[in-house]
Amino acid sequence: MIPPEQDGSFVANMEMVLDVYKRPFDPLYPVVYMDESPKQLIAETKVPIPALPGESAKHDYEYRRCGVCNVFLACEPLAGKRQVKITERRTTQDWACFIEEIANQYKNAEKITLVMDNLNTHNPGSFYESFPPDKANVLWHRFEFVYTPKHGSWLNMAEIELNVLTGQYLKRRIDTIEIVKKEVAAWQKARNNKNSKVNWQFTTDYARIKLRCLYPTIYS
Repeated sequence: MIPPEQDGSFVANMEMVLDVYKRPFDPLYPVVYMDESPKQLIAETKVPIPALPGESAKHDYEYRRCGVCNVFLACEPLAGKRQVKITERRTTQDWACFIEEIANQYKNAEKITLVMDNLNTHNPGSFYESFPPDKANVLWHRFEFVYTPKHGSWLNMAEIELNVLTGQYLKRRIDTIEIVKKEVAAWQKARNNKNSKVNWQFTTDYARIKLRCLYPTIYS
């Protein structure tokens, strides 16, 4: 969703994110994108009719809800890498533990730039609510947090990766978190093996043309 009117705060944060996107690949200063999404667990109430030549499988409209799990995803587009974690919940502690896993993937990095949205759990305070102070402080200083603007989650490349994951593996009825974990692990391995990258072409120069109505002064 893009703001309907002039919004200096939005364009300032948008351009900050787009400046980060211009950074060249540097293994000592990786730029990582993080996002999360719920996945509803749904069971069939009747046995589906298998697919036939020229026909897709058929599912009854009735289903049974089996709860919800959460999908955490981080990706480094310039390196063609991503990591995914499935949790039962999306608490402060779940997020902090996932960020710790990201840090462990970049043990040799001097500083990890992490681009994400402004969800209430996405802040350094979550480290102190989840870990002892010494550990929380060390983990916090491993990162540079960059936030997408409100209504600007589409600026996060991790959202693109989540959409790919959903479209390829999760856009169907799955009733247990164990199956979700298995499917996601297979997707992550296959996509990393292909070294799949995101071809991002939305730049600041293009934004000032395409979204000129959002700039309060220059284009007023």
